[in-house]
Amino acid sequence: MCFAAYLEPFSAHPVLQQRVLLVLEQLPPEVQRDFLEDHRFGVTIDNYEPGVGWSFVMPTPGLLGKGSRCVVLRPKLEAASEQFAMYVIAHEFAHAFLRNGGWGEITDIEVAADAMAASWGFQRPQQTGWAV
Repeated sequence: MCFAAYLEPFSAHPVLQQRVLLVLEQLPPEVQRDFLEDHRFGVTIDNYEPGVGWSFVMPTPGLLGKGSRCVVLRPKLEAASEQFAMYVIAHEFAHAFLRNGGWGEITDIEVAADAMAASWGFQRPQQTGWAV
């Protein structure tokens, strides 16, 4: 599958770009297709600047289930351990796939995203050492 459009925003961050690609490639085919076939799904990098703020373009929210599915990743994931960074990326992709909802009987959206990321092979590390 072609993920080039999702990787372009990370061209100035090659390690993070590679990590995003590795996670995308490991997702189940139905998740990959869901992302590739939905124009609302996108991935971008957080461009926050102290004293300035941040901005990015995404579709406006719509009716339930019709809003943006944009995943915004922080550049510091490039410096994080590979295991932690890939877990965070997968966790955020799980939110997008679940449309920020639950999964099965799991109604807590954070627990659902963690469980789905784990089902894809990306376990939450025991000690992260810092917040993202």
